[in-house]
Amino acid sequence: MPVFDSRSFKNHEQVVFCADEATGLKAIIAVHSTALGPATGGTRFWDYAAAHRKVAPIDIAEQRGEQDAVYDVLRLSRGMSYKNAMAGLRLGGGKSVIIGNPRELGSTELMRAFGRQVNRLSGTYYAAEDVGTSPAMLASAAEATDFVCGLEGVDFGTGDPSPHTALGVFTGVQASVKHRLGKDTLTGVKVAVQGVGNVGRTLVKHLLDAGAVVSITDIVDANIEATKALGDVEVVSLDGIHAEDVDVFAPCALGGGLNPNTIPEIKASIIAGAANNLLETEGVDDEALRKRGILYAPDYVINAGGIISVESEVYREQLDEDARHAKVLRIGETLSKIFTASDKEGRPTGIIANEMAEDIIRAANEAKLATAAE
Repeated sequence: MPVFDSRSFKNHEQVVFCADEATGLKAIIAVHSTALGPATGGTRFWDYAAAHRKVAPIDIAEQRGEQDAVYDVLRLSRGMSYKNAMAGLRLGGGKSVIIGNPRELGSTELMRAFGRQVNRLSGTYYAAEDVGTSPAMLASAAEATDFVCGLEGVDFGTGDPSPHTALGVFTGVQASVKHRLGKDTLTGVKVAVQGVGNVGRTLVKHLLDAGAVVSITDIVDANIEATKALGDVEVVSLDGIHAEDVDVFAPCALGGGLNPNTIPEIKASIIAGAANNLLETEGVDDEALRKRGILYAPDYVINAGGIISVESEVYREQLDEDARHAKVLRIGETLSKIFTASDKEGRPTGIIANEMAEDIIRAANEAKLATAAE
């Protein structure tokens, strides 16, 4: 299984492969950087082989799925390093993936086994919620380790981070609309939201309250029905939402959706959504967007609200809601700086953001080395 040769490997400090025969656990924990603090990032529970089973024999499908899982955890953990750096947090970047269908494998016993694996890292990595996991599942993991955050009903617990993620994306949409369209409000602005789970649905509520015109799609009918109950939204096809004639396209599902096939079809002048790893190929797809005049809000900057909300939990600090809210709202200011630099330098926003984040991490590493040498 390739790690060092993976195109998503970039100076990761540690990659751990975990298994538990009794529960069927197969997981990977990737620690990208601890320069700024303990690596913190969500736990994704996903059946990576599902798509491959449709076109390949079972053994090959499983092998390809595991390769996808390695790529995903490496890229996501690096994104967390950049996200935490750009959000000004005292956290490094890490991520974990559990391989398989959470509906079939996501037992309490498996999550406890995962917690035992996290515990072996002795605080180098803190696990949080992500696609396929829930606060309840992370609570099961927390029975075997103290290194879990985003919990409910515990000392310093911050609970479900998705409302904060949605608020950060909404703030980012506002900043993007102001920069590209010159509008101070979202009244009448057309927004297409791809994926209306916990984050996407809350984002839709913010958008409707702000007077935006919203269209949605999702693979889960229950999510669509719950979102329709919030107000007047148009439901559009799964395959065509990226090509809707709107001002803002907000992908809030899985990543990889911005690629050579979809980018030529996009009619929106702004892309600002909650999904991680939106660009299939960094430096290529964001440049293609720039050349088309489409403003791209780098995903790990705009969706940082969730991790901002749990920083205090990692450090076991009390942080009132107003202070947390203020930190999330600064996402808009950060994006505005990135947009301005991109315009001035004629380079993609994704590359600008990466360089800013890398500078922050590099300075933190140098400071740690200097302290250790004293």
